Parts: sequence; C-alpha cells; structure tokens
Amino acid sequence: SSLQDQVFVLCLAQRGFPSDWTLHWEVDGFQVSGGSGGLEEVSGPGTLMGDGLYTWTSTLKIPAVHWRKTVSVTCQASQGSQTPVRQTLRREQCQQP
Repeated sequence: SSLQDQVFVLCLAQRGFPSDWTLHWEVDGFQVSGGSGGLEEVSGPGTLMGDGLYTWTSTLKIPAVHWRKTVSVTCQASQGSQTPVRQTLRREQCQQP
C-alpha cells in the first residue's frame, strides 16, 4: 500500500521522569494491539534531554479507509502506579485530505 492510503498520528510526551513511561493508543475506545485491523503503533524508548527529563514519541498508522470511520484516537502514557496521562484527538479536529 502507498503512503496516500495511510494516516499517521504522532504522540509526543515531554518532560517526564523516570525513563520507563510507555505510550499506547486507543482508537474509538479500543486499545490498539498486534496490528489488528491494519492499525500499527511504533513507539521508541525515552530520550534523555538536557534538562534531565525524558521525551517519548509514538506513531499510530491507520489505513485511510479506517480513518474515515474513526471518531477519535487517544494516546496514553503509563508508568507503574502513577496515574496515566491521556490525550484524545477527534478526527473532526484534523484537516481532511
């Protein structure tokens, strides 16, 4: 499939500590796992910044045909017993191709 058939959503989490926070995605309330439905998440390890805190990124790849039916995507940052941090993006907030 070509890139035009895909939609990419980027999650950026900054100024966190310690380094073992993880980012995960939900699409319309369902957790993305194992490439089901053509969805794919790619997350990197925390990157240590000059201020001693960490930055993380994760990219969600969604087939365009699936994206057109999607209401919202949520990125969740989790670490141990700390309260998860969530940010939701509604498709209607995005510029449509």
